[in-house]
Amino acid sequence: MTARRGSGPTMHDVGKLAQVSAMTVSRVLKNDPGVSEATRERVFAAVDRLGYRRNQTARSLRLGGSGMIGLVVTNLANPFYSRLALGVQEVATEYGLRVLLSNSGEQADREPGLIDGLVDHQVEGLIVVPAGSRQQHLARAMRHVPVVLAARPPAGLDTDCVLVEDFHGAREATACLLADGQTRIAFLGNPPALYTGAERLRGFWAAHEEVGIEPDNVLIRQGLVDSATAERATLDLLGLAERPTALFCANNRISQGAIRALYKSGTSLPVAGFDDFELSDVLGLPLTLVSYDADEIGRQAARLLIDRLEQDDDAAPRASRRVTVPTRVVRHGAPSGSDGPGGRPPASA
Repeated sequence: MTARRGSGPTMHDVGKLAQVSAMTVSRVLKNDPGVSEATRERVFAAVDRLGYRRNQTARSLRLGGSGMIGLVVTNLANPFYSRLALGVQEVATEYGLRVLLSNSGEQADREPGLIDGLVDHQVEGLIVVPAGSRQQHLARAMRHVPVVLAARPPAGLDTDCVLVEDFHGAREATACLLADGQTRIAFLGNPPALYTGAERLRGFWAAHEEVGIEPDNVLIRQGLVDSATAERATLDLLGLAERPTALFCANNRISQGAIRALYKSGTSLPVAGFDDFELSDVLGLPLTLVSYDADEIGRQAARLLIDRLEQDDDAAPRASRRVTVPTRVVRHGAPSGSDGPGGRPPASA
């Protein structure tokens, strides 16, 4: 077996000789303890036989390629997307690739121009967090480069994606509040057209159904786009004659807005939220948070993309893949239902 003419051997070449996938080759070279010794020996034998050099991979992805991949996120100010970008960069650096980053600002009409610009810059491939459900522009980009979606699934596209356990995480966190005796739980969510918003509401609703309680639609607020809109929605809920006894927030910005509203109104309610956030453990509020590794979403997306890039041009098309990053519930603060002095978090928070 010989490497392709005009380029050095790739991870795909090594994997083919060793009869493993390119991702397994990558795991061996990173000294992943989960790889068997027999597989490790076959991979190193193939590396020696082909004269493979790790950093040749990026240069040989495409003859004359740019050595760059594009990343489009929806809000770089949100720590979630910053961590995702760091995960992408971590894997890209391992392969000698650079990352071109663009921010759509949650504006779906901006995204096609950003995608076209990255393709014009001759990126090797794209990782995209879609801002909306219309993805025809991504289908056009896929004629030129492989595309992997992160955090939100493809709509009418046959491509790889990396998601979070949105439904499961929301259901588990809501179930914790219900188990604590909370029966009037408000839902503060992002726009329902977004996959994450719809899935987290579905998990919230499922947890109620499992204990035979129907959520009160009066307590459901959707379409919240930042902490300011979440703060206003929370204050409105607190002004109801029958106000909620607990809150579920669909993302970190919504949680922060809700907590600010509770503080300003001198109220302490149990809060459940999707996404952990900095200093959540010292606020002095009863918090139930859905936590996960945002960096890992970026790492997994980058690995899927590089695996596509290393595929031989004449190889049979590979089926699209969906990777799910697990969630876990963490709990902070006083027992649910208890209030601090005067209903406010302690001053040290």
